[in-house]
Amino acid sequence: MSLAIQVAAVLGFLGVALGAFGAHGLKATLTANDTLAIWQTAVLYHLLHAVAALWAAERQPIVVWFWAAGILIFSGSLYILAVTNIKWLGAITPIGGLLFLAGWLTLVIKPR
Repeated sequence: MSLAIQVAAVLGFLGVALGAFGAHGLKATLTANDTLAIWQTAVLYHLLHAVAALWAAERQPIVVWFWAAGILIFSGSLYILAVTNIKWLGAITPIGGLLFLAGWLTLVIKPR
């Protein structure tokens, strides 16, 4: 099994775990902070790119690294923002979005 597949699988595992943790373990905090939608957005992009990374791992492994970094920065900043309500973290989020776009663009330019 390639490292890219393993990374994609770990990303998927963490996406499911964080989704469940937000829905159950952090529900009171996210509701109090009025940040449940932010957490849900983080999980959505996290899981979407984890599944796409699993697909891309055999075709274009570099894309997995773009998306892993994107998940870390985009979803990671949103996860932290949702729990802490530290608003300036939202300024970091677009960097992760650019990494997501770089991965998709890589697939456009060099599909294999």
